[in-house]
Amino acid sequence: MTDTSSTVDPRLIEILVCPVSRTRLEYDESAQELISKAAGVAYPVRDGVPVMLIEEARKL
Repeated sequence: MTDTSSTVDPRLIEILVCPVSRTRLEYDESAQELISKAAGVAYPVRDGVPVMLIEEARKL
């Protein structure tokens, strides 16, 4: 059985954009982050749910 609690649905990644730059995001599965190169931040993914708040983002 595969643990899907920490993975993000690929369809969701395709439609999500950075709330700051409005650009596409890259999913870093090993770090559990969605990365916005344009904004220079990484949004955490917690229990498979992207946390798209700039206050929660890590600066790159």
